[in-house]
This record gives sequence, C-alpha cells and structure tokens, in this order.
Amino acid sequence: MVGNATNQGPSQEETEAAEPKVTNAMEGVKKPAKKTTGRRSRAKATKEVRLRAFWGVFSQSLNAVVLFDYGERNEAQKKAKELSESRKSPHFVQLIKKAIEE
Repeated sequence: MVGNATNQGPSQEETEAAEPKVTNAMEGVKKPAKKTTGRRSRAKATKEVRLRAFWGVFSQSLNAVVLFDYGERNEAQKKAKELSESRKSPHFVQLIKKAIEE
C-alpha cells in the first residue's frame, strides 16, 4: 500500500521570506563582459620521416657490432652465431630503423 506523501520541507512562505528581494538598484548593475578569445592557430602538419630498416648484430651489452641491409637477415644471423661461438658473450640480431636524410 502506498502511504500518504507528506511535504516535510519548508513552506512556500518561508522560502519566499528567505530569498533576497531584487531591488531596482541591483537591476542596474551590469555584469562584466566575457573576454573574447583570440583565434587559435592551426597545428603545423608534421613532416613525414622516411625510415630505412637494417638488421643489427648486438653484443650482450647492447653495443651494435655489425649492420646488415634488411634483405640480408640470414647473413646477420650467421654472423651473430659466429661471434657468439668465437667470444664468450652471446650475440643477437635485432631490427633497427634509421631515418633517411635527404
């Protein structure tokens, strides 16, 4: 069953008495005008950087030992295996991308 809804808030008379009354002097006061924002400049288009891929043979301390062109991955892996066997530290092959300067 639905109970009776009772208004427990303040009465209309109490709220009207609590609100400040607007006088003619207050109406004449102007609000400060909003500042206009200047135009935003367009973002400059980023220049595309062309990259060239290489295979690098690296030592365990991340020092590049030899660079091979991208098509010579098998040669790079052979060189890494050869260096790993001849020296105590292991060597590995990793892809490197360098920017082409024109």
